[in-house]
Amino acid sequence: MLGFIIAVVAGFLTKYAEEPLARPLVRLLQGKIEIEPGETRLIAFMIVMLLAGVGADLLDSGSTFWLMLGGVLGYFATRVLTAIKSAIDGRRAP
Repeated sequence: MLGFIIAVVAGFLTKYAEEPLARPLVRLLQGKIEIEPGETRLIAFMIVMLLAGVGADLLDSGSTFWLMLGGVLGYFATRVLTAIKSAIDGRRAP
């Protein structure tokens, strides 16, 4: 369960890891691999999920499925919460 929580936090922190972690890696790989501008966030997600996997392994908590599910839920957390809120508000409207 702790691995799932780590992955949710890692997925949520993807947008904050883009500048300090992904951009330097993209600049390093730019001459060797073609990386499109829209793929920088994906690289950030891969980095934070790798870190979440290492953290979950060190804590001996979480399977691959729960790590990936937690990462995806964390990545889309603000959108999921907005959709739930609008569904609740739509139900309350007359």
